[in-house]
Amino acid sequence: MPRIVTAPTDLTFTRGAEDRRALHLAMGLSLVLGVLMFVMKVTAYLLTGSAAILSDAAESVVHVAAVTFAAYSLRLSFRPADDLHLYGHTKISFFSAGFEGAMIILAALYIIYASGAKWWGGLHLENLGLGTVLTVLATIINGALGGYLVWLGEKKRSLILEANGKHVLTDCWTSLGVIVGLLLTLWTGWLPFDPIFAILVALNILWSGAGLIRRSVGGLMDATDPETHLKLVALLDAETGRQGVGYHDLRHRNLGDAQRVVVHLLFPAHLSIRDAHAIATRIEETVEATLNPGSQVITHLEAAEDHTDVHGARAH
Repeated sequence: MPRIVTAPTDLTFTRGAEDRRALHLAMGLSLVLGVLMFVMKVTAYLLTGSAAILSDAAESVVHVAAVTFAAYSLRLSFRPADDLHLYGHTKISFFSAGFEGAMIILAALYIIYASGAKWWGGLHLENLGLGTVLTVLATIINGALGGYLVWLGEKKRSLILEANGKHVLTDCWTSLGVIVGLLLTLWTGWLPFDPIFAILVALNILWSGAGLIRRSVGGLMDATDPETHLKLVALLDAETGRQGVGYHDLRHRNLGDAQRVVVHLLFPAHLSIRDAHAIATRIEETVEATLNPGSQVITHLEAAEDHTDVHGARAH
């Protein structure tokens, strides 16, 4: 009998055209505004010579680099499965989140270095009023953009967009810290407020970047999400109880925008394969409809009476 070769089945979550347009538009908006924020902050730094504003501008440089990689990752994640990637490309979202986290940490370390260098070398500030106005404007824009990106990323189950939004919000918090430092400097005339607040902002950025990297590593290592696990157990308990079957060996992993679930179902030995398959299909469909849209459930059918003996034989 000739061997039949087929293309890999695309088991990845296929987004609708509307979702893709929304995500691409949001990422494009993030990139354009990121460049605009960078220009504004560099202008503010050139006007003032402020270490805090320099730290804010440095974070914007990192943001532009990160969002460029995120835009590429988003486009790649939409590709269907192929001969080399049988499970699709959605896990690029975890690489993207890790890259953003690493870029955030790099920016924070540079901010600490630059602030210390300026403090050690002697502080000289001017045009603080205009620099503060530009920084406030950048903060308002970033706050609105970051909140929108996180909201859309959670709604559309896009870790790439959500991570980018959190990076933008980190930039916003950076700017808020800079504004406080500038206002205190203007109010008191004590110049060290400027580098002190720049360093405090950098420490906050380090924490944010570490959080993104932890999430990235967890996704790449298939760390179990306790909330998802409890939800799956409750679903399977209810559905298998309703259908009069058992289950064991539940496993699941995060694909980036959906869940892949594998579970063994235990059926009475007298049940026909056709009837057992029909029950398994109903259970799969119920779980898939309740979890994130696009999640996939794969079941393995076993006879309840001898499955322990069969697994024991395989183990030996």
